Amino acid sequence: MFEGMTYEVVLEDMLSRVISDIDKREGSVIYDSLAPAAYKVAENYYYLDQFLNLIFGDTAVDTFLDRVVADHGMTRKQSTYAIRKVTTSGAVNIGTRWGIEDLVYDITALVSSNVYAATCETLGSIGNTYSGALENIDNVSGITATLTDIMTSGEDEETDDNLRTRFYLQVRSTGTSGNACDYRNWALEVPGCGDAKVFPLWNGAGTVKVLVVDENMTINATLPTTVHDYIETVRPIGATVTVASPTSLSINITANVMLNGTKTLAEVRTAFTTSLTSYLRETVFEVYSVSYAKIGSLLLATAGVDDYSALLVNAGTANITISSGQMPIVGTLTLTEVV
Repeated sequence: MFEGMTYEVVLEDMLSRVISDIDKREGSVIYDSLAPAAYKVAENYYYLDQFLNLIFGDTAVDTFLDRVVADHGMTRKQSTYAIRKVTTSGAVNIGTRWGIEDLVYDITALVSSNVYAATCETLGSIGNTYSGALENIDNVSGITATLTDIMTSGEDEETDDNLRTRFYLQVRSTGTSGNACDYRNWALEVPGCGDAKVFPLWNGAGTVKVLVVDENMTINATLPTTVHDYIETVRPIGATVTVASPTSLSINITANVMLNGTKTLAEVRTAFTTSLTSYLRETVFEVYSVSYAKIGSLLLATAGVDDYSALLVNAGTANITISSGQMPIVGTLTLTEVV
């Protein structure tokens, strides 16, 4: 709003208000007197411009965005600790610590014989990352331990973009008295939930089904239970709520590719898999078909590919229809190099 109020503009305006028979050249008394004031005025205009950006939802960031959404009863989803399953070769005490890479896991509960729950000491999704043999930190002799399944995913603190999206969804939606918009908003309030699809009356009167995916637009085995438990605390009395993950539909691709010599076939396959995964995630709960032409354009745009032929998507050359309860995922990917 005040981008044009620069130091030069403000100083020029000040000098223009001084009578013309006074020396106003740089270095003159009047110039040197007005220049510092012009600088401070321009500085205030800059801060005022930034202040306006920090009090509106479309441009606020960090704690300022937190304060904007707080006026509408919303809070940023905080980071959480990952809880992992640890299998050991013998009994260990609750509280013992085990390490892998740069992470440390504390044994917090006994699940079954020689199987324990362990909480990562580091907040966020990093706790979901590694698996394998653990290093003994507390000098437990004669016992080995292995980090295996994710029991509860660790989540990173919600980003500004995700919080802003939820904010717009809440203030612009027509949620009221437990309608479909309310159920979606409630699901999205749960840490780790990236999107949700609501099916009112899916199994008769008084029933609601909610399909959820995580923030990476992938299926998370523990997320439906977490979302269900939260919705039960906020939903109206009388509804029967089912929360589940969508069903995966594999997108299998075969094609002949002509390379331009800048990338190996393995590098092309990796890059294409990345772009295809990104495209499929964009369709989740938004577009209920996978475009054959789009996949072809992604392959052709992959670094190292000069051309392609014989492209088949799920053994055909047509768009793939996705049902309302499905989500597409990358299946088998077979690229054959031809000259």
